[in-house]
Amino acid sequence: MRTYVITGGTDGMGKGLGLHFLRRGDRVIAIASGATKGEAFRREAAALGGGERAVFLRADLSTLTGMRDTLARVTALADTVDGLVFGAQRFRPRREVTEDGTEFTFALHYLSRFVLGHGLADALERADTPVIMNICGPGGFPGRIHWDNLTLREGYTGTRAAMQASRANDLLGVAFPHRHPNTRTRYVLYNPMMVRTAMADPLPTPQRILTKAAGLVFGRSVDQAVPPIAQLLDEPPADPVTASGAEPGSPSRARTSTRTTRSASTP
Repeated sequence: MRTYVITGGTDGMGKGLGLHFLRRGDRVIAIASGATKGEAFRREAAALGGGERAVFLRADLSTLTGMRDTLARVTALADTVDGLVFGAQRFRPRREVTEDGTEFTFALHYLSRFVLGHGLADALERADTPVIMNICGPGGFPGRIHWDNLTLREGYTGTRAAMQASRANDLLGVAFPHRHPNTRTRYVLYNPMMVRTAMADPLPTPQRILTKAAGLVFGRSVDQAVPPIAQLLDEPPADPVTASGAEPGSPSRARTSTRTTRSASTP
C-alpha cells in the first residue's frame, strides 16, 4: 500500500487521482480548504471500500500558519510518502493579500508547494520510488516572474498572477535537486492542458461562459486526465527533474516535452 498526499485533493483532478489510488488499495491524504467537499470525498472513498485509507485534512494553504500546520499533521500521519501531488489552485480575478502580506495566488500556487515539498523531503526519501508531481504549467503561456514586484502591487491581473506562479514553479522544480543533492525523489512539472474542472468558476461571467464552452469543445474530462498523471507517479522518469504535458489527441498518454536535468545540475 502506497501513501499519496494530494493538495486540492477534494475537487477536480486532485479528487480524481485520490479516488483512483483508493480504488486500487492505496492510502490518500487529501488536503483542501472546504469542509463540504472534504466530507463528500470521504463518502465517495467509503463507497469504494477505501474509507479507512482516506484522510481529509482541512487547511488554508494560502497562509504560512496553514502550510506549517499541514506539514506537521501530514508528518504525524505518515512516516513515508510515496507521492506528493500539488493540485491546489484558485484563480483570483482581483488581487487579494493573505494575512502574511503575500499575494494570494503566489502564496497558494507557489509558496505552499515550496514549504510542503521541502518539508516532506525526508518522508519521500523513505519510499521506494518517491515522486513529487507539480501540476502547474511548464511550456504554457510565457509569463514571467516580477522580481521587483512579487506581490503584484501594481498591474495585477489574474492571468499575470497565475503565469508568475507557474514560472516560479518551474524554478522550484529545477532547484529541488540543488537543495537535496542526493535525493532519489523525482520531480515532475506537469501541464494537463485543458481539463473540465471548476477552475473557471471564479472568472467574470463572460469569461467563465467562454472558458467553459471551450472546455466542452476542446477539453478533457477528469477521468481522461487522470491516467497519464497516475502513470508518471507509478513509473517516474529517470531524470531528477522533468517537464511533461498531456499528449494532444491522446487523453490517456503523457509526453515529456522538456528535460531540465542539465539546468538542475548546473548552478
